Amino acid sequence: MDLSVVIVDDNPGSLELLSAALSQDGVIIHTASRPSAALDLVHQFRPQLVLTDLVMPEMSGLEVLSRIMEFAPATDVVLMTAHYTTETAVEAIRRGAADYLEKPIRLSVLRERVGRLLEDARRRQSATGGDAEEFEGLIGSSPRMGEVFARVRRIAPHYRSALILGPTGTGKDLVARALHARSGVKGQYVVLNCSAVVETLFESELFGHVRGAFTGADRDKPGLFEAANEGTLFLDEIGDMPLATQAKLLRALQNQEVQRVGSLQARKVNVRVVAATHRNLRQAVADRHFREDLYYRLAMVEISVPSLAERREDLPLLVRHFVAKFAQQYGKAIRGVTPRARLVMERHAWPGNIRELENALGHACMMAETDEVDVADLPSAVLDGALAPAADVAAISAPGIHLPESDTSLAEHERQLVVNALERVGGNQSQAARALGIGRDALRYKMKKYGLL
Repeated sequence: MDLSVVIVDDNPGSLELLSAALSQDGVIIHTASRPSAALDLVHQFRPQLVLTDLVMPEMSGLEVLSRIMEFAPATDVVLMTAHYTTETAVEAIRRGAADYLEKPIRLSVLRERVGRLLEDARRRQSATGGDAEEFEGLIGSSPRMGEVFARVRRIAPHYRSALILGPTGTGKDLVARALHARSGVKGQYVVLNCSAVVETLFESELFGHVRGAFTGADRDKPGLFEAANEGTLFLDEIGDMPLATQAKLLRALQNQEVQRVGSLQARKVNVRVVAATHRNLRQAVADRHFREDLYYRLAMVEISVPSLAERREDLPLLVRHFVAKFAQQYGKAIRGVTPRARLVMERHAWPGNIRELENALGHACMMAETDEVDVADLPSAVLDGALAPAADVAAISAPGIHLPESDTSLAEHERQLVVNALERVGGNQSQAARALGIGRDALRYKMKKYGLL
């Protein structure tokens, strides 16, 4: 199926140039010289992508963006302007823009940035329900992960600093890597785990030192900021960074320069900084454990990564991914998991999120003696934590208790669990989801699956 693109610019020459530059097989381009005409085209064709000038008579590009977000929020909108700043770009992206390009636009940049958006649109268009969607190493097809993917796509070309929030084990490091990969920077991706650094060595790790700066400094050593020059520095568990180091980090972010310990010379760097934490930094600021000015500098852009409980519908995709990964790693012909093992995993709360799921399936694939992972192969923590109402199976793997092996019987069993939970709470979906130990989106998916909506 062809993709549809709408371009709006009050300059006929720009319209012609953009249309010619983006012309390719499988892409239909519609043009308009007035914003109102462009909105009519969006209503008519529901394009995957809209490119709009920022400054136009009749209405601005931001107004065009707002109108499109009201009735076609899935459409990617790219703003173009001759007055580019990082601050205005980030503000436009916060309001829903997919990208923000500076005029005059180099054709190579235009084709690369728009090409990525069109490729993402093709992937979404070809994806069918239940099929895994992979985005820069991240896997998921749930609405919550779709929001994360979209935010990374829109933020990556523009941010200078970003903050990734989410519980432990949700994949914040993968989101940081995705930001780096999509940013287009040429430098390295450098990582510092702030929870693993001794307080007295923080400054040396980040900014480096010169010979003789302290006992044991027998040579000059560049810090991680210099190593990440023209690239990305990922500061994991930023909430564990000491206050004294936070002040120096803030200065480095503001001035884009660092000073090695023991040196009087400042060195210019061009580094994008991504920080991540599972802590509540707002509370840490209130408790005076984290600098407010550093928080606002980092939180210019925030990405929240959902827990596995908030994206339960992604569990089958993740299970298939990890089983395939470990089957290849261990050289085993494992093709999946048995229905009863799948039911056990669905009932487990997964407090450790994706990391716990990956470790559990790594263990299970190592233990499996057949071509499927069964209940007995799962770690005891998963079996002990399987969520089952008292009226249902008390111990799925207990001797003498067997679940039906057919998918039809299991489906009926699951449907009855959902029906019972809803009846017990008078139809309140949020309470029913909590009783079942799943997210509300996952409950609604199951209700739709079994015709209960």
